[in-house]
Amino acid sequence: MDSNLFSRRRAERFAQLLDEANGGRRHHVRSRADDELAALVAVGQRLAADRPTVEVDGEFRTGLRAMLVATAEREAAGAPAKSRAGTAGTGVRGSLLPAVTGRRARARGAILVGIAAGAVALSGISAASENALPGDALYGMKRSTERAQLALTGSDISRGQLFLDFARTRLDEAATVHGDRLGFSAVLDDMDADTRQGVRLLTTVAAQRSDPTGLDAIDAFLTGQRRAVSGLLDRADHADRDRTRRSLALLDAVGKRADELRAAIACGLPTPAASDALGPAPGACPAAR
Repeated sequence: MDSNLFSRRRAERFAQLLDEANGGRRHHVRSRADDELAALVAVGQRLAADRPTVEVDGEFRTGLRAMLVATAEREAAGAPAKSRAGTAGTGVRGSLLPAVTGRRARARGAILVGIAAGAVALSGISAASENALPGDALYGMKRSTERAQLALTGSDISRGQLFLDFARTRLDEAATVHGDRLGFSAVLDDMDADTRQGVRLLTTVAAQRSDPTGLDAIDAFLTGQRRAVSGLLDRADHADRDRTRRSLALLDAVGKRADELRAAIACGLPTPAASDALGPAPGACPAAR
């Protein structure tokens, strides 16, 4: 999409095409941008036609409605001033300005409606993808939503906890695709990657701040995750059992690292210089040596 897409004339033409697509009056004009805009109009129609059968969060609806009302009020407040400025002059220009202003307002309104429809549709699709499994059509949307959550998270502690939440989600998926050897192994690979990412963020913050708060989050994660992975191990066949043991060994390594780092913080060791996939690797306290 080029940077001039919503220039004034293209915006007005886009509004006309949206109106026509929804059964409105046809405008017997053609623009050079029609071919490009037609693709966007088609997207708008698909969003309206293929709306997912889920209920959009009420808080989201309220916020979106407030945003649209505020925008409409700003547009309405600006229109009379422009009209008065135009009618203060003489000739045809003053008489045409209210009509032009009206068209622009309708164009802006159509664009706002299109944005709102897209936002509602996408939020619904995101909600519908929450229970998607590897191989499902909406699984890519589920993972994209997770990446968006990470991008919007403001602190490393929150981001680390979010990665651990995703590791829990991958474990639930693994239990569901049990029996599909390739799919099962791929989901556990993703689970272990999320675990490492989350642990690395939390241990790094704990070491830098000499604050074990992040380590408490790791301990809470390990309590439930070890139990669930062990249950998965009991139900696995020989090949899946070997792969599951690797995930269990990773959790044991995470627990050991958290304990070492907690002890280092307690005895006042400086921030470790060495680091690996699980974050800072502390030395032993003098008493422990």
